Amino acid sequence: VQLVESGGGLVQPGGSLRLSCAASGFTFSSYGMSWYRQAPGKERELVAGITSTGGSTNYAASVKGRFTISRDNAKNTVYLQMNSLKPEDTAVYYCKAWGGPWGQGTQVTVSS
Repeated sequence: VQLVESGGGLVQPGGSLRLSCAASGFTFSSYGMSWYRQAPGKERELVAGITSTGGSTNYAASVKGRFTISRDNAKNTVYLQMNSLKPEDTAVYYCKAWGGPWGQGTQVTVSS
């Protein structure tokens, strides 16, 4: 079972990034998926979640309207489109299968 995040990096405030999480070793289409983040010195927090079919999503208040979670079950991949990024979005971003494993994380840094 493996989750591998990619797409992180350094971006200026107001910019955009698209994170990807590629899954393998389990029946991806049967699991809801979530993105979490952890900033230095802070607890890990839920950013967004999506059901197994993609029919329902939820977001933290701090990212609602700026971030979009989606999935492609044919590609075993979940995405997080992040727009209008702010310095406070700087964190390591992790994907997680509901009731399943964590990915290793990808760093997102928002700075001018």
